[in-house]
Amino acid sequence: MIDAYEDPGTPDCRGGWRYLWWLVTRQAGRSATGALIASVWMALLALTPYLLSRAIDDGLEPGDQSALVGWTAAVLGIGVFNAWLGVMRHRTMTKLRMDANFRTVKVVVEQSTRLGAALSRQVGAGEVVTIGVGDVQTISVSLTVVGPGLAALFTYGVVAALLLSVSLQLAVVILLGVPLIAVLIGPLMRRLQGTETEYRERQGVLTARIGDLAGGLRVLNGLGGKGLFADAFRRDSQALRAQGYRVGSATSWLQALGTGLPTLFLSVVTWLAARLAAQGEITIGELVSVYGYVAVLVMPVAFVIECGYQLSRGVVAARRVARFLALQPAADRADALDGPSSPALLHDPESGVRVVPGRLTALAGARPAESAAVVDRLGRYAESAVTWGGVRLDEIALPQVRERILVADNEADLFAGTLRDLVSGSREHDDEAVTRAVHAAVADDIVLGLPDGLDSPVDAQGRNLSGGQRQRVRLVRALLADPEVLLAVEPTSALDAHTEAAVAARLRTARSGRTTLVTSTSPLLLDQVDTVCFLVDGKVAAVGTHRELLDGEPGYRALVAREADLEADADPRSAVDAEEAVR
Repeated sequence: MIDAYEDPGTPDCRGGWRYLWWLVTRQAGRSATGALIASVWMALLALTPYLLSRAIDDGLEPGDQSALVGWTAAVLGIGVFNAWLGVMRHRTMTKLRMDANFRTVKVVVEQSTRLGAALSRQVGAGEVVTIGVGDVQTISVSLTVVGPGLAALFTYGVVAALLLSVSLQLAVVILLGVPLIAVLIGPLMRRLQGTETEYRERQGVLTARIGDLAGGLRVLNGLGGKGLFADAFRRDSQALRAQGYRVGSATSWLQALGTGLPTLFLSVVTWLAARLAAQGEITIGELVSVYGYVAVLVMPVAFVIECGYQLSRGVVAARRVARFLALQPAADRADALDGPSSPALLHDPESGVRVVPGRLTALAGARPAESAAVVDRLGRYAESAVTWGGVRLDEIALPQVRERILVADNEADLFAGTLRDLVSGSREHDDEAVTRAVHAAVADDIVLGLPDGLDSPVDAQGRNLSGGQRQRVRLVRALLADPEVLLAVEPTSALDAHTEAAVAARLRTARSGRTTLVTSTSPLLLDQVDTVCFLVDGKVAAVGTHRELLDGEPGYRALVAREADLEADADPRSAVDAEEAVR
């Protein structure tokens, strides 16, 4: 199977069928081995009735004891050998499925990493979750067709050939009957593909809605929107349930026909054989063999139908994976330029924001989404005409932009691991550097409160930390990265006034001489910055220091005073601090 660190290869993303074929060809040897073992195993099952017929006709009926013992020993030997083949078949097919599962997981994870910040802009979280939870497993199971599926077709031919030696009429019925079954269930398979595709789409939408609900329940409750969101979720879940019933209906008919039609068809074969035996056209041993062939043939026919059912579902899942793998991140131009050789001005013409190198700048606006949109453009996470040192940012090589300009989102993901690994990112840092960053983010109490300090485990998304602690951990990570340009979105929004005031002062010291931009309407933070850009409807309405804007801009004064009132209501002890910062 694929090793955890092995290159999974380049998947074929041109469609569901091509992706499934790529999974098969990536382990061509194992696929061929599985098909061979399964074919021999199933063919030997079909050979057993022939051996029984010889034991009856050559040994039992004429009373030849030695022939009877010989044929009986052959039946026993083939039975033991076939049991071993069955174990090997199952083991080989399990490895085949697991390899396909792990390989798909690897290419999906690698694609998620490659897309980076573009992931959430191109595909919903629900889609990724649905792929990881359901589609990967469905794809791996569909590869059953490689072993038992091909073996069933081979055995079908073997049984038809054996029946040909008994009766041409029976062989013709077998050869024509199974294709007839395939024609009958074909429309059901197409219907299943359609309903399964729609079900997966609805499932992805509902999964995304669950994530939104879990992440914003407190906000929705505070705004009085919980009921509206719950109604929308109820409607979506009911629609998904109805679609699930349609999938279940197609599946139940397919499975019922997959079991019933072969049995009905093969009972006809048995009836014809009994008539031929009664008329003396075939021997008693041949009648027994025909019954055995019929009993054995139920299995390959059922396998063919089951493989068709699994393939129908597997193709739907593979199409979703292929569509996800075909997404492309923001690509560099062939003639990409180098970034400025020294710290330079970042300018967003759309909003008028100018981030002066070496200074601490703040964006203050009544709508946080407008400030965040400016940061997205300045960080090259959205199409824009932003310039850096007079050169358009989208003309500069993207790796250089990512290396030198860091966007620190206040809701950025926190991965499971030790606190040290969490804040260190992809680089190693000595204890002194980590300690400085922890102190600058006022996160000393977090380290002291954990049982093993920096070596304490942190759950995924920091679930074992409070909201304020998670925010300070994200700030530690951003400060420890020490980028040339730091663009921080609401870095103190979840902190109490006392902690926020300390963070604001230490942030200014830690980033002294470095280019830093923060978005905030908190007077405690705004009072520490060099320049404030006051945004109205996403445009710069005024620029100045916090004190200058308080004196000269009524709109800014009202915005900051409202923020001060909110902080005072949240923590009455901070009222004096907030009022002092406004003044």
